[in-house]
Amino acid sequence: MTLCFDQDVVDLARSVVGARLLVRGVGGTVLETEAYGRDDPASHSFRGPTARNAAMFGPPGTVYVYLSYGCHLCLNLVGRPGEAVLIRALLPEVGLAEMVARRGTDRQIASGPGRLGQALAISLSDSGKRFGGGEFALETGSPAPELLVGPRIGISKAAERPWRFGLAGASGLSRPFPEQSRLPARGR
Repeated sequence: MTLCFDQDVVDLARSVVGARLLVRGVGGTVLETEAYGRDDPASHSFRGPTARNAAMFGPPGTVYVYLSYGCHLCLNLVGRPGEAVLIRALLPEVGLAEMVARRGTDRQIASGPGRLGQALAISLSDSGKRFGGGEFALETGSPAPELLVGPRIGISKAAERPWRFGLAGASGLSRPFPEQSRLPARGR
């Protein structure tokens, strides 16, 4: 089933968990996401459009890639203009040998946004491309999975917002979620 990208960023982040993500034919099931809104001080779009974040202001379904800590490329899905979902972890299922070769290890292949970017061979030139445009595919599964929810990690502003979502019971998350973090499954 095709995902609707034009929706509230928190709802979009929830709906991406459990979806199948393929980048140039390689990927698997999305295990973890984080939402970043336009009026969110932790978001790259908070101060408005720049050359670096221009893809965040593209149409829903745009790919936004940024460089973190000068070495990690992070994959994001743009929802509404100025809003994006960071893909934090993936269960490697399709093209496993390619992902292992890219990472140089068969451990923690796509657990964390930097590892995921490396496993999927994400590059800065991918920013501005489109999901559904051939190279990037994202399809929801059915039924909607049970989710974990918690505060975002790796940021200093608005980190307390419960805008991080994970697939309940999955191994391969970037970090554990707090206790009592389960959300019931809901329709997509």
